[in-house]
Amino acid sequence: MKKSLLIISSALLLYACGAGKQLATIEKSPVLTSIDLVNVVEDRVQVIVDPGAFATSTVIFRIPKTVPGTYSSDNYGQYLQDFEALDYKGNPLQFVKLDENSWSISNGTQLDKVRYWVNDTYDTENEVVDAVFSPAGTNIEKDSNFMLNLHGFVGYFDGFKEVPYAIHIKKPADLIATTTLSDQIDRKPDPLWDAFLANRYFEVIDNPIMYAKPNTESFEINGITVTLSLFSPNNVYKASDLKNRMLKMMEAQKKFLGDVDSTKEYNILLYLSDVNKRDAHGFGALEHHTSTVVVLPEAMDIGRLEQAMVDVVSHEFFHIVTPLSVHSKEIQYFDFNDPKMSQHLWMYEGTTEYFANLFQVQQGLISEEDFYERMLGKITNSKFYDDSMSFTEMSKNILEQPYEPNYANVYEKGALINMCLDIILREKSSGEKSMLWLMKELSKKYGTDVPFEDEVLFGEIVQMTYPEVETFFKEHVIGDTPIDYDVYFSKVGLATNDVEEPTGYFFDGQVPYMDVDVQNDSVVFIRENIELNSFFDDLKLQGGDIFKVINGQEINLESLRPIIGESFSWTPETVVSMTVERDGELVSVEGKVGQPVKKVKKIVPLENVDQKIIDLRKAWLKG
Repeated sequence: MKKSLLIISSALLLYACGAGKQLATIEKSPVLTSIDLVNVVEDRVQVIVDPGAFATSTVIFRIPKTVPGTYSSDNYGQYLQDFEALDYKGNPLQFVKLDENSWSISNGTQLDKVRYWVNDTYDTENEVVDAVFSPAGTNIEKDSNFMLNLHGFVGYFDGFKEVPYAIHIKKPADLIATTTLSDQIDRKPDPLWDAFLANRYFEVIDNPIMYAKPNTESFEINGITVTLSLFSPNNVYKASDLKNRMLKMMEAQKKFLGDVDSTKEYNILLYLSDVNKRDAHGFGALEHHTSTVVVLPEAMDIGRLEQAMVDVVSHEFFHIVTPLSVHSKEIQYFDFNDPKMSQHLWMYEGTTEYFANLFQVQQGLISEEDFYERMLGKITNSKFYDDSMSFTEMSKNILEQPYEPNYANVYEKGALINMCLDIILREKSSGEKSMLWLMKELSKKYGTDVPFEDEVLFGEIVQMTYPEVETFFKEHVIGDTPIDYDVYFSKVGLATNDVEEPTGYFFDGQVPYMDVDVQNDSVVFIRENIELNSFFDDLKLQGGDIFKVINGQEINLESLRPIIGESFSWTPETVVSMTVERDGELVSVEGKVGQPVKKVKKIVPLENVDQKIIDLRKAWLKG
């Protein structure tokens, strides 16, 4: 670090004095980058990237096509405008735009710098079909907020991703930066500029910066300094509103992880979107080694906001285990413009999502029943994807069809894969070993700077564990056999059963059993492809039936509303008569409304199981 700082400081001195450049090599000449957040023009900022001198006649400059953690082709080059390559006299050099993200510059030995303007992504999300996911996107709001996911602003030259970057940012005086980028640079143009250091290009894109007026809270968790920086466009929320809940959650996470300690600093950059304006609407988060960017709607009430932060941030924080600590060479040496994807999304996202739920039940933040409901929800959600698709094939080809539409299953079936593996490990080790134990062992063997070979990880895990783990991998992760989850639930004395729960006649809570034709509100019909309650089943009504008459009243949207209101005072003995249209024919039904119930699946404990199984379940859920 001291050597890098010395190089940066010397280079900045030469740069400021207008001296000649060093020849660009891997060992020398940092890339000097400046971003002007003061002189914003039409919601754009100007960026200058100034490398050392090149010895080659052709130089290629690139902006990332994709970045780690997004698993999508976002083509950040589409947001660059007025690209220029300039020689040492300020004259333009010829260049050819190779694709949306790449520029080939002629007379490379004369190249002094490239200069361009950058538009943000948040303002265009409603206009673009495949919009950049907001936590991976950018925001330019003059004098108010700048979300600098730096892969949207700063590019790299082919062959020089491993050189240091010195990043200068001219910023409004009343805005402060929150970032984990090092600011240990002793020279900058003037006090209105911030200066940051990255040892290589990966560190540039791995350390987002948010500029906003001061609204931060910091706290310590077992040697980790956590900073929450919040931007609320209408000043609805302060960082202090969320501090206690974040502190409690992250204390529980650190207790769950134990001796896993891959960072001393962690920043949460929370951007609250004003959904009534042209603003971000891709809600969620993107992980980094020492920070996470979170985007949520400002309109959420405090309870929902707190729970969303618990669920989202807990997932992102657990990424410090994988892929940020345990990862393959495809992640370590990520190619931003021609990425080779790893086959281990089952671990990178699946393990992380599983831990984000498991720690909450282990640390008493949710009940066992809540945890079961979450896992059952993931089983249900996973069925919306291709359940017979090999997870490794999907992972390796996630940027392509037909795999890309199945990506979200990494948070559903990916978590369930880890649940089953966790139960296998607990069973074979009499409760001693777990997925958390496995990830700790892998972290010891590899770690942040030592990647594994993508093809050998399964074999190494099997050597560390049991033959049953190998069978599971071959059948359900590498293979395409759907998982029978009841097999694994039974190992810990659980089963999925149908149980009855009370519901309303026409609504299940806030969810209606009927719908309206969008082109004709006089056509009200029973929704299809949903599980109907006993009220509809007992009357032999079906999905798709169109209401024509209820209790002598012709039905449209307006006339149905008072009938729904009356239903709240019905007793089980109330008699109702209906006429519906089914396949072009009128069908009349009549009968008692009864007490409406719905059938739902629940994970419930089995009766009369051995104490050994009960102990195994306790070890699984309570650690």
